[in-house]
Amino acid sequence: MDTLTHIVVGACIGEAFFEKGFGKKAMVWGVLAQSIPDIDFVSNLWLNSPDTLLAHRGFTHSIFFTFLIVPIFSLIAEKIHRPHNISFKKWNIFFLVELLFHLFLDAFNNYGIGWFEPFSHFRFSFNTIYVADPLFSIVPGISFVALIVLNKHHLRRSFWWKIALFIPFFYLGYCLINKNKIDNWVLSNIKSQNINAIDYFTTPAPLQNLLWYVVVSDKNGFYVGYKSILEKNKAIRFNYFYKNDSLLSNTGDHEEIQKLKRFSKGYYTAEKFDNTIVFNDLRFGQSFGWTSLKNNFVFHYYINHPKNNELIIQKGRFSNWDWDAVKVFYHRATGG
Repeated sequence: MDTLTHIVVGACIGEAFFEKGFGKKAMVWGVLAQSIPDIDFVSNLWLNSPDTLLAHRGFTHSIFFTFLIVPIFSLIAEKIHRPHNISFKKWNIFFLVELLFHLFLDAFNNYGIGWFEPFSHFRFSFNTIYVADPLFSIVPGISFVALIVLNKHHLRRSFWWKIALFIPFFYLGYCLINKNKIDNWVLSNIKSQNINAIDYFTTPAPLQNLLWYVVVSDKNGFYVGYKSILEKNKAIRFNYFYKNDSLLSNTGDHEEIQKLKRFSKGYYTAEKFDNTIVFNDLRFGQSFGWTSLKNNFVFHYYINHPKNNELIIQKGRFSNWDWDAVKVFYHRATGG
């Protein structure tokens, strides 16, 4: 999930654990604990693009790292707040819950998370909710503000942390229902359109859970489409993209290319712009793909190899949204 969501959820978990008697200090510790896995952003300062992609949600988002950092947090908190009546065991349980909650939420996005790093590089990604979904985050956000404003002994504090933690789970359940629905539609379309599918994935388009992005792979490339769960017609219109692995034949032995392939989980294509080869990671959709299935993929990398041992990689950027694109997006998401 996005950083703001982790902050407000972490604060509400802190309130839930300690409630009366510890004031708002627990909220601060909750924010710190929920934020610590995301320290991997500092790797941007010295790593190249492929290594940065793999570092994010890698080791600092692993169960191993969690069990390393929890006793450190507990020792620091226990020492800072002396004298107190909070057991060291309770500190450990609190920080363990906070960090595991962070790891749990991040697994539902399509970026992927390395729960078993450094022992396994496998990335878990349930592709159920977009990394920033306002409908998931709004209730914890409101509750966070309420808990900041209310007196530490106010009777309504319990109400606010409860809805902050319970309602998002109901919404996550709704997202799982949508995921199951769209997956069934994809399987139906694979059969009805006679696609020799090897694999497929579905993930929500930005900021909501109604319009879904669909990719189906076969031996030569990928079928790409968008589908709203509110549409009455279950048919999915696909655009086909050839994988073009041969374009990477001169660069495929480079370690950077191998890391890009690993990060993409095999969902990539190559294409040529002028004299530059472009590596597209299909998992993150297209820039306004709901307006045209021929648009560029959001995550793309320009690869040049003027010398056999040189490789320059640049990550693609998100295009700016405009009002027309928003209107089309709303029209597609609501099944219009």
